[in-house]
Amino acid sequence: MTSGAELTPRGSRAVAGRAPAADPRWSRRRRVVSVFAAVAAVGMAGGALAPLGTSLAVAQEKPVEVVSLWADSRGDAQALTTVTEPEAPVSLDRTGFTVYVTPKPTPTPTPSETTSGTSSRATPVRYSGGGSSSDWLAAAGIPESDWGYVDYIVSRESGWNPNATNASSGACGLVQAYPCSKVPGSGYDPVDNLSWANGYAVGRYGSWAEAHAFWTSNHWW
Repeated sequence: MTSGAELTPRGSRAVAGRAPAADPRWSRRRRVVSVFAAVAAVGMAGGALAPLGTSLAVAQEKPVEVVSLWADSRGDAQALTTVTEPEAPVSLDRTGFTVYVTPKPTPTPTPSETTSGTSSRATPVRYSGGGSSSDWLAAAGIPESDWGYVDYIVSRESGWNPNATNASSGACGLVQAYPCSKVPGSGYDPVDNLSWANGYAVGRYGSWAEAHAFWTSNHWW
């Protein structure tokens, strides 16, 4: 082997101390590859930027309306309200009748009587009819044979005044029934008063004669 020189891979001789010359074929390939790579890069960039350019062009022709979420929701609510809005109320004709309200009656207090320490019923209505003592006795069903006893007691209790009232006890009517509310019907009605007295005399004393005897001894019955 010659000193100072060595063979290249392809057998060519290289000069000692100098770099081997580059292969022209490799340089040409590199240039071709670089050109193709540049063209491919330009194509990819153009493909990526084309939609953006189109969008910008459309945006320049017509501005994009920006709608917030709140405004969008408000629009939906207004649309819903418009759909569900009821029809206008029908106007009624009220000229064909008259409306009136009757005032609520105010109750009038009725005098009451006190019986055995308890509040009693309302005072019966006073008697305003006519008639005689005999009419009342007959209507009350009292036998005529007892009329004399009845007349004695009634004359001293009320003087045959159907509306006689004891100011202190509240006893009322011809026989001064006590309490007045015991008399069925009205204590001031002479027939009702005598009918009650007939049952009282017979039931308590056994007869009008016995009732008369008790009254003459005690001045009450």
